[in-house]
Amino acid sequence: MTSRVDKKVILSGIQPTNKLTLGNYLGAIKNWVRIQNDYDAYFMAVDQHAMTARQDPIELRKNTLFSIACYIAAGIDPERCVLFVQSHVHQHSQLAWTLNCFGYMGELSRMIQYKEKSAKSGTNIPVGIFTYPLLMAADILLYDTHLVPVGEDQTQHVELTRDIAERMNGLYGPDTFVIPKAHIPKVAARVMDLLTPTSKMSKSAVNENGSIFISDTPADIEKKFKRATTDSETTIRFDSETKPGVSNLLSIQSAITSESIAEVIARYDGKQYGHLKLETAQIVIKELSPIQKRAQELVDERTELNRILRIGAEKAQAHAERTIKRIHERIGYVVLD
Repeated sequence: MTSRVDKKVILSGIQPTNKLTLGNYLGAIKNWVRIQNDYDAYFMAVDQHAMTARQDPIELRKNTLFSIACYIAAGIDPERCVLFVQSHVHQHSQLAWTLNCFGYMGELSRMIQYKEKSAKSGTNIPVGIFTYPLLMAADILLYDTHLVPVGEDQTQHVELTRDIAERMNGLYGPDTFVIPKAHIPKVAARVMDLLTPTSKMSKSAVNENGSIFISDTPADIEKKFKRATTDSETTIRFDSETKPGVSNLLSIQSAITSESIAEVIARYDGKQYGHLKLETAQIVIKELSPIQKRAQELVDERTELNRILRIGAEKAQAHAERTIKRIHERIGYVVLD
């Protein structure tokens, strides 16, 4: 059996802004469960990143705990990986400041998400929207991460992390930082908004009826799928360009059942869109129900959840502190024994 230290490090996290969606589950968490045994895995709720937008303190705390509970309920094993909340490990913000001194204004201003988010912020753009890619870089570099599971829209952040790590390795030695790589899972689903199927399902969508939240009731899930956008045709086939709504429903079923798209389509020979919508809802309800039940149990009975988070924070801090000490020695800080 391969020991933990022999495995490559993989790290990922989700912002606990609003509620986790079916997209978060199928696109990230379900894949984490598949790979947790293959890597030295670190999974977290990135609550510090959530602060780039105004958060209600009560809701942020609630959503953070429910996010971690959902990870566990979905199959993430705290005994096999390090499961923690970002703000419980102070070294994230500590390393982020150092990286602020080695990142360049030009490269940060070219970040696509900065351009998108700043455009929505009007004239008062929080500094965090500009610098949060450096906190993300600190998240990655702090654990000597080899692989970062990301969607294609997040690869730019990993490239920035690589650039800064290579820059500092050139100044302070080739083993100052491990150079990470983006890892785009082949089996992770890309779940689209039910009402606007050309856009990704989002926790912050203007119209929540287009998003399935893990905390949604069966009645809510069924209602949202019945309202899902399809098209004026009647044929159930996969074509993400001309039939994005139908293709999204087929993809959701495939991601949950592990059937191929062709196998899913074969079940709808002679059937109509109504059948597809209702049966997709039923498949989603069946998948999410046990996760909802277990997650709520963990949140309601906080002792076990607190224990898991405390152990996760201790494990993460131990690795993070080794990295901080190494970096501080390299850049010239006085390090106490």
